[in-house]
Amino acid sequence: MTTAIETVREIALKQPTSIRVFEKFGIDYCCGGRKPLADACTTQNLPINSVLAALEAAAADSAPSSEDWSKASLASLSEHIVSVHHAYVRKELLRLALLAQKVVVRHGDTRAELPEIQRTMGQLDEELIAHLAKEEAVLFPYIVRLERAIMDKAVRPKSCFGTVANPIAMMTQEHDAAGVLMATIRSLSHDFVAPEGACPTYHAFYDGLKEFEQDLHQHIHLENNILFPRAIDMEAVAS
Repeated sequence: MTTAIETVREIALKQPTSIRVFEKFGIDYCCGGRKPLADACTTQNLPINSVLAALEAAAADSAPSSEDWSKASLASLSEHIVSVHHAYVRKELLRLALLAQKVVVRHGDTRAELPEIQRTMGQLDEELIAHLAKEEAVLFPYIVRLERAIMDKAVRPKSCFGTVANPIAMMTQEHDAAGVLMATIRSLSHDFVAPEGACPTYHAFYDGLKEFEQDLHQHIHLENNILFPRAIDMEAVAS
């Protein structure tokens, strides 16, 4: 039974079906998931009873749920994040940049928010691409080696960063920064709702931004709430 005093993160972890409910209501369950559900609803002027009812209905849904990554190996989870979410970020940022350029050229003179969205997207692109590279080159390989060492009862692998909590703290801060930029884009775009009479490209741009935010939430949830805590716990065991 879900309660209003549980944090959004706790609910997302124990009830995977809650994620689609949070997406529906625009509740951040990754970077902003540390808030109690009641506080998250108050901040966004959402009726708590409606959200709780939707969570209960989702829990009762007999449809098969997505894979429970909390029980997967960290190697397979890391590979999934890279092949699915990192690949999506790289591909989609390029596509969204092209759409942004088109709508700014056509509508930027009359819609002041569009150049702002484009600039914010550029900053998000720069920061995320560098972030993904650090995870793929340093953090994720270490986590995989750490897991393998424990399975083989071998010596804990050496690293250039001391404890794994150090790069994880940096990655988490960068996730928070990406979340702030994405929230800015959501606000500037009026929750990704194109103005009346907008052209198909305008709609495609806003629809793409909305989908990008949803994927980013899922992506950060897997790292902040599952991969990173498990890696820290695993290193403690290895020590």
